[in-house]
Amino acid sequence: MALHPAIADIDLVDMAFWDRPEKDRLADFARLREKGAPVFFAEPRVPFVRGGHGFHALVRHADVVAAGRDAKTFSSEPAATSPEPPPWLGALLGTPMINMDDPRHARLRRIVSRAFTPRMLARIEADVRAAAARIVDDVLAEGPRDFVEQVAARLPVHVICAMLGIPERTRPYVLRRVDAMTAYAGVRGSLARPRTLRLLAGNLRAIADLHVLMARLGRARRAEPADDLVSALVNAQPGADGEHLTLRELGSFFDLLLVAGNETARNALAHGLRLFTEHPDQREALLADYDGRIGGAIEEIVRYCSPIMQFRRTLTRDHELNGHRFRAGDKVVLFYQAANHDPEVFPDPGAFDIRRSPNPHVGFGAPGPHLCLGANLARMELRIMFRELFDRLPGLRTDGDPVPLLSSFDNGVRRQSFTFSRPNRGSP
Repeated sequence: MALHPAIADIDLVDMAFWDRPEKDRLADFARLREKGAPVFFAEPRVPFVRGGHGFHALVRHADVVAAGRDAKTFSSEPAATSPEPPPWLGALLGTPMINMDDPRHARLRRIVSRAFTPRMLARIEADVRAAAARIVDDVLAEGPRDFVEQVAARLPVHVICAMLGIPERTRPYVLRRVDAMTAYAGVRGSLARPRTLRLLAGNLRAIADLHVLMARLGRARRAEPADDLVSALVNAQPGADGEHLTLRELGSFFDLLLVAGNETARNALAHGLRLFTEHPDQREALLADYDGRIGGAIEEIVRYCSPIMQFRRTLTRDHELNGHRFRAGDKVVLFYQAANHDPEVFPDPGAFDIRRSPNPHVGFGAPGPHLCLGANLARMELRIMFRELFDRLPGLRTDGDPVPLLSSFDNGVRRQSFTFSRPNRGSP
């Protein structure tokens, strides 16, 4: 199927598209929205990877929300991620919750929601504050080098590992494997084959390593439960009808938590500092009333940068959406970044405005059964970390352009130089 001449130069499958400046990608998404009905993009076949037919791109906010709410029609099975994993991978490592529909999805969501109750978040808030303070202590001692390495990457992994009871000495090992997992996210065969296979191999090794780590911890907590999240997940809880995670399900949950939970906060921190540097008026508005403005600031950062940029769905039945008739088995991709810049919903979407209200972004996923369970945890991390940074590092700002991660899935920042003004030691 040939693309309309007005959009024939756009290829959402080619990694060259995702290597372009963000403003250029957003301009192309705007052209796709103007086209009206969802546009089809063919995908190449990649060795050992399922799929290869193609997908329709959902880039309007209304379409993304409609697909997210109708999980019976827009299925997360066989996979919500791109590229779709091969069938043998699920048999080997288990199926992550994001690649499931109800009732399997509902069962796992009930169990893992124990991690994100208001009571659980209140229990860990003091630890998050202490971790943020230590991070800034280290920045003051070391001096500014790379904001991602020194700040943005450290806090989310610390919080997740602390919740699960993973020892401090093991956390650098976990972080290295998270980086290997996200390096492959969204990559397809438009890359040279050796590189594609090398990234895939690194991704699979990282996943397997983390599953082994969690299986060992899960067995230990079954034998001797502790006051941590793994104990709560692998042991039946009172009043929960005996529901608990198997060791394989625990490993899959850990994968999801590290990619979705970690990357959302990590990317929002890195992009947020850049946005406040580029928009000093917004920074001044925030610091003039931090408690009153930080909630809106976080929502606007997440809208503007869309830390996770897409998820995939498969049609379970014939269905019409936005003037297009889908057939059962068709694939669609929900492009959250495009939806979050839809001018039909967000006036002047290219403006960064922490006072924006309402702000019905889909940065934590579209409304529906797959809305991010860890959204409130990410919000807490961002609220605490930005306060610690702005309170203790005067003049904090980015210094130079970010080095982005090449991915169509994860709107990541690999490196970001930064600077701040050290207090005058001779002042009282």
